[in-house]
Amino acid sequence: MSRRESYSDTFTGRLDQNIRELLEENDTSEGAKLRRILLKIIKNELTPRQREIIMLYYFKSMDIASIASELDISPQSVSATMSRARLRIFRILQYYF
Repeated sequence: MSRRESYSDTFTGRLDQNIRELLEENDTSEGAKLRRILLKIIKNELTPRQREIIMLYYFKSMDIASIASELDISPQSVSATMSRARLRIFRILQYYF
């Protein structure tokens, strides 16, 4: 059985768009509260590697290949770590809503 050797250089799915929208600046108090919750989850609930990758991807606007190069790991590892981190973020967010 062969392993899947491909990865996407950008996340373009609905979950990724939702995270980007939550992190964007908006003037509503509800948006600010949600942003604080999301940042608290990233800071306190993710592993150090997940936190580092999430911060580089969403806050520094780096792509997967750049992150892999900077951290000296494979792009597949970056992609897998991002997927696990996003899943964890959304599982925790469910408790807030």
